[in-house]
Amino acid sequence: MEASTKIDISDCELVQDCSSCNYKSLLFETLDDTYLKKISGCKNQYRFKKGQTICVEGDKIENLIYLHKGLVKLHRTSSSGRSQIISISKPFDYIGLLSVFSNHNYKYSLTAIEPSSVCFINLECIKDSIINNGKFALEIVEKMSKVSDDVLGAKFSLSNKHLRGRIAYILLYFSDKIYNSLEFNLPVSRAEIAELIDMRTENVIRIMSEFRKDKIIKINGHIIEIIDINRLKSINING
Repeated sequence: MEASTKIDISDCELVQDCSSCNYKSLLFETLDDTYLKKISGCKNQYRFKKGQTICVEGDKIENLIYLHKGLVKLHRTSSSGRSQIISISKPFDYIGLLSVFSNHNYKYSLTAIEPSSVCFINLECIKDSIINNGKFALEIVEKMSKVSDDVLGAKFSLSNKHLRGRIAYILLYFSDKIYNSLEFNLPVSRAEIAELIDMRTENVIRIMSEFRKDKIIKINGHIIEIIDINRLKSINING
């Protein structure tokens, strides 16, 4: 990937030393100091503004990408030209892990939906560490499996819900999984919510308005407050 075509270098923070990173244990706790220093030497960390592209569908895969801070959407364009959000990654996620070892080019794009700090780790360094460190290899496999399970689980759950249930699901997802709060700043537009849960934008707007009128949520611009969590959970379960 040519970083200069995707990143405003003047806006980037570059961090090279993995050994001093507060999140070392979340990244490479199974690697010894020798391999950790090697990884540190082939890693770059960049800051992305909201809406900035991290990688584009069709780009050559050259790095393992790790989300240090922020939120990133994984999305692709269908043959008909329709955009589809596949998943949203949160801090401490390996993003792009679904195809990094099975394809030469990305099958999707990655875009920051909040100001984000992202680590790019040279894929050849990662492969060398996998070959020579069984525990690290197992850790990568486990993370790949979890990513796959989460994406498939979410799609299966949504496919069995009616429209109100889908909206309840995604609001609870942001509340429980992303922000751990009943009040949060919704990081995506109504149109992006529609992409994520396979609905029409007008239906997303209509049902969120219904939830507001039913005093299940409050809406103030992008700020959502869940005021009746039990009803929302019931709609999610029965929807």
